[in-house]
Parts: sequence; structure tokens; C-alpha cells
Amino acid sequence: MNKYTLLAATISAALLAPTASAVDFSGYVRSGVGLSGDSGENIGYEKSKVGRLGNENDTFFEVGLGQELYNEDGVSFYLDSLIAHAVDGNNDWEASDSALRVINIQAKGLIKNDKDAVVWTGKRYYQRRDVHITDFYYLNTSSGAGAGIENLSLGGGKLSTAIIMDAGKQDGSAKYGWVENKVDPTLDPTWEQTGYASDDVDAYTLDVRYAGINLWENASLELAGAYNFANAKDGQTVVADDGVLLTAILQQGLDSGFNQTVFQYGTSSYAAQMPGLGGGNNFDRSGVNNDGTGFRVLNWGVVGLGDNWEVGHQVMFASASDIGENSWDQASQGYAGLNKFDHTLANVVVRPAYKWNNIMKTIAEVGYYTEEKDDNKASASKLTLAQAWSAGSSFWARPEIRVYGSYFMDLEDNHFGDTVPGDADSEFSVGVQFEAWW
Repeated sequence: MNKYTLLAATISAALLAPTASAVDFSGYVRSGVGLSGDSGENIGYEKSKVGRLGNENDTFFEVGLGQELYNEDGVSFYLDSLIAHAVDGNNDWEASDSALRVINIQAKGLIKNDKDAVVWTGKRYYQRRDVHITDFYYLNTSSGAGAGIENLSLGGGKLSTAIIMDAGKQDGSAKYGWVENKVDPTLDPTWEQTGYASDDVDAYTLDVRYAGINLWENASLELAGAYNFANAKDGQTVVADDGVLLTAILQQGLDSGFNQTVFQYGTSSYAAQMPGLGGGNNFDRSGVNNDGTGFRVLNWGVVGLGDNWEVGHQVMFASASDIGENSWDQASQGYAGLNKFDHTLANVVVRPAYKWNNIMKTIAEVGYYTEEKDDNKASASKLTLAQAWSAGSSFWARPEIRVYGSYFMDLEDNHFGDTVPGDADSEFSVGVQFEAWW
């Protein structure tokens, strides 16, 4: 029994204790089988850029258990937990480490004049914001353990504040070793720098949000700010500058759906996350992005068109300036120093669905992106057609079984950047997948 299995058993035992009430069981799962033309295997290519329908090649699940452990005199304590697991799905027995994503306590009623305010501590999915059709989490500061107070009533809206661990690594002292002469292997090796030792950095994200700002009919605004900073050890020099991520989310309710527009601005490594499709966690502490600034504009939503049609979409443009990477010179097999560059990304994904009845629907998804990073260009598109059966007719109804066919095109002759096996610039795949959440 590995440590995560033991932990899961311990959590389950606590939640199922005789004095406890009913356990909340939640989760998400996807799995399927597929094959492709030239590469042969079940492929997945840049789903956050061209869409995820018919474009996922893994088996992934999350299982959550939660329970209210105490509720007296207006005060309650709730234990929440979730473990995730991912495998390729290619064989019978596939060993893989599980990940403890959530384990926390949430308390209500501790602030007497604000019963809905929540005091929490532990590890959690903290108010994540995502676009489902691309599996893109545009605001996600969830990382290590943290603590906070959320949903404090203030001025007609709700204030939430949290501090969350987001440790990282930076290059430490230089490493040296004997390096073979690549030009003439008969010559004696030379003593040269071969890299850098890894240096752990204790870092944190301060997350502040204010939601529920009413604007006009069925429209609201949410503001969020994240500040990532390091707490240097004695004698340690932190090389990465602190980063700021600012987000404004404008949501418009529609008669048969919603539309959301997101504006984001980031500095330091948050700048690199704008076109890099980061959401606020896993801050790069290497220091290569210290001069960076970036922004992202995103519009997405789902709308019903009559009784039988629903359409989901994502349109995005993101850009970052003066970000970088420590470049490696292939000829000399050595570090060539810091390379600074700009990075832009634009994409559009549209997913219309026609509902034949309450169970069966036909879904199409078309996606396109264009990207330029350090003068390297990439562009590709995907077209998917799927027949699906789901537990209800809604766009969000799950479980859902899909039989699909997808066609991919690399529009820059880059052979899909080696993401897809083989050297073709077009590929097709067919498969069956299910997706469920509860």
C-alpha cells in the first residue's frame, strides 16, 4: 500500500465514522481509445489552443470525498479532500503516482455578523476559473497548502483573501565536469561548466479577490489580484523578481446562456504565463522573466440558439514582452547566456451542438491558433465531428459518450513541433471517449 492509498483509506475511515452524516462524493473522469493515420497512436495536440473534443489521449480521474464534521449553533466545519490520478490508458496495469490535490478544513459561522464568510486552511482548488472546451484555467493560483477568508461581505460584494504556498527552484551554484570534445573526440576532455545545481526557493502567492460587483442587468464584475513573492533562506539570493497578476472578469448573463470577457495583466514570470497559458501558479523562479510584461484578453461562453442548438466558444489574444530563457548552444554544448524575446498567441475555438433528442446530439468543434515566440512561428487547426449520447440535452450534461473523428493541420510545416509522432503536417484520428463529472 503506497502512501497515497494509505492516506485515502485514512480519510475515508474518518469520513465514514458512525457519528458522521452522509459523505459528499464528487469527481471527474475521462477515458477513451483512439487511433490515427500516420502516427498510429491515439494523439492529443495542443488542446488548450485548438480545442479538446476528439483531442485527448489519456485516462484521468479525480475523486473527492467531503463531509460536514460539525454543525452547532450556526458554526460548521467541513472537511474536503480530492485525489487525482492519470495514466496513458494503453495497458492493463499502469502504475502511476496519485496526486493529493485537495485536503482542507472550511469553517462557517466563526464571524458572527457574516455567516456566509468561510475561514479555511489546507490544500484546495482555490476559486479556479476555466474554459471547459479548451481545458484552459486562466485564473488558478491553487498550488501548495494555504489559508484564507473568503466571501466576506463588503460594500455589496464579496471579498476573499488567501496566502498559498508556491515553492519553486532556481539555478544555484555552477556545476562542472569533464566534457568530451565534439569536434575531435580524440582530444582529451576539458573541464567545463555543465549546468547549475538546483536551489529550492520558498515562495508564496497572496491572492485578493472582490466579486459580485453589479453593473447592469444580468452583468457582474469580479476583480482579482495575485502577488507572488519569495521568502529567502539565510544566505540565499533570490534571482526572480516578484510578480503581479491582475484580472478583471466581466460576466453577462443571457436568456439562454452566458458570455464572459476576461482582461489580465502580468509582470515578471506572470508575464510569460499570458501567452504560455498559465493561470497564476507554478511561478517560474529562474529569473529569466524579470523584465517581462504581458497581457491576455479572452472571451468565451455558451449560448442556446433555439430549441436544438447550443454553441460554445473561446477567442483569445495574449502577448508578452522581454521574457526569456537560458539558451543552450548546440554547437559548443554549453550555456550561451540569457536570450530575451517576445511571445504572442491568438486562437479561436467554436463548438456547436445539435440536439436530436434528450439523449443524443451531434457535436462539431473547429479550432485554430497562430503563435510567434522568439521569431519561431507555429500555426495549426483542428476539425472534429462527434456523435454523442449524454445524460440530458444540456451542453453541460454528463456522463457523455462520444464517437469522433478529428483532422489536424500544421499550417507552418513544423510537423506539429514534434508533439505528434512522425513528420507529417496533417493527421487524422478516430476514437471513442467518455467524460463524466458529479
